[in-house]
Amino acid sequence: MNSLAERTKPLWVAGEAMKDLDAAPLGESIEVDVVVVGAGIAGMSTAYELARAGKRVGVLDAGPLGGGMTGRTTAHLANALDDRWYELIDLRGEEDARLAADAHTAAIDRIEAIARDERIDCDFVRLDGYLFLAPGDGPQILDRELTASKKVGLAGVEKIERMPLDIDSSPALRFPRQGRFHPLKYLSGLARCIRRDGGRLFADSPVVTVQGGADAYVETDSGQRVRAREAVVVATNSPVNDRVVTHTKQAPYRSYAITARVPKGSVPDALYWDTPDPYHYVRLQPEEDGAHDLLIVGGEDHKTGQANDGGERFARLEQWARKRFPGMQDIVHRWSGQVMEPVDFLAYIGRNEFDADNVYIATGDSGMGMTHGAIAGMLLRDLILGKDNRWAKLFDPRRVTPGAIADFAMENLNVAAQFVDFVTPGDVASADELKPGEGAVIRKGLRKVAAFRDESGALHERSAICPHMGCVVRWNSTEGCFDCPCHGSQFAGDGTVVNGPSRADLPELASGGEQSQG
Repeated sequence: MNSLAERTKPLWVAGEAMKDLDAAPLGESIEVDVVVVGAGIAGMSTAYELARAGKRVGVLDAGPLGGGMTGRTTAHLANALDDRWYELIDLRGEEDARLAADAHTAAIDRIEAIARDERIDCDFVRLDGYLFLAPGDGPQILDRELTASKKVGLAGVEKIERMPLDIDSSPALRFPRQGRFHPLKYLSGLARCIRRDGGRLFADSPVVTVQGGADAYVETDSGQRVRAREAVVVATNSPVNDRVVTHTKQAPYRSYAITARVPKGSVPDALYWDTPDPYHYVRLQPEEDGAHDLLIVGGEDHKTGQANDGGERFARLEQWARKRFPGMQDIVHRWSGQVMEPVDFLAYIGRNEFDADNVYIATGDSGMGMTHGAIAGMLLRDLILGKDNRWAKLFDPRRVTPGAIADFAMENLNVAAQFVDFVTPGDVASADELKPGEGAVIRKGLRKVAAFRDESGALHERSAICPHMGCVVRWNSTEGCFDCPCHGSQFAGDGTVVNGPSRADLPELASGGEQSQG
């Protein structure tokens, strides 16, 4: 939804990059062929592809266009799988893995083609990617991944004795023809093209109802409706139309990123990933002064709502980076973002389970959000136009992956464990302990209360029960919000929802002694 409401600001959020992303709220009920909910990479790619195919498209976002997790990515464009190709082969077989490699490769090609043909100045560059060993990891990891990469049809992947970057003397795998770009400049270009082709874009229009079938429509919190003659696409980071099913098959993780200036040319322009879990990921972004690049370093992931130590994680990222990039100057940006991890490593793109046949979702980015978003554009376009697509079964949200049953069970046990918070003490004894800008979950009798004191000193108190599935939220001091540890909903300090799957704010406190369930 509107993750720009979070406290940290990523490097991509700047006026020039956002110039074509300005949009007014939906002011009246309208009718289109396809309505898309969510204006990130997946939603805007889908809208672009359908508008180019002649469909009347409407796009709605709860906040500003591009204001969700696409603006909090580090924007690697890779066909080197985040979870390793040998793992995917073991889990889903060689044929599915080959299709997945084909899809991610095609996604980079599609972004390149759109940027070129539509003259979108988004800093797109082709470059190499390097997978290198972390201390203590054995070379068999690279050997297995090299063999797997060849099996799935990735051309040109090779093992080299050392990278062009003097990180260490260990070997690495080189993945050719990867890419990088500026994600919000790219979305800005897509917005211009969608409008050119007759599409309509609306910001600050939270969707509260999604209805499929013959009378398909979405309705905003202000009561305006967008009727969809053909299809509804929900392309939010986590689907806001699905209360249970999809959320049992994926888990929210928070990942961290920092940037620092380095002299131009001091770090070879490439993508870099190491092998631990969670891993580190590194790339450059050119600075406008021409004398420097911004070094972008990410990692330090944890389950959403199950840690509150962002400052320490930023510090560990900086410590890791300074050992390997001695030319780093002062830190310029620090931010975090949420990643949805599906149990079998691939996104859920297609018809939504237990919904009408004309309701589609795109979720489960698994650290490959930019390429999964471009895949969603191509795949959903074909499904809605009634065309065959070779990736449809691979990404089908209704799929069952037998090899992932153990991970499925573990993730849902983790969710169940969060309900113990109903009987635990509060973070602090009283809201009186909160300083301006601080929040906490406190206990008031039988209630769990999300308390936040704003910068003016005013106290805001809401029920700490997430309206989505009833988990107790937890304070995130880094982003100044309350996070749901079960399915990843996020709420501003005053209880306003800023990221789904919840479509509602934290409930007002009930007047009696019982906990309000919203």
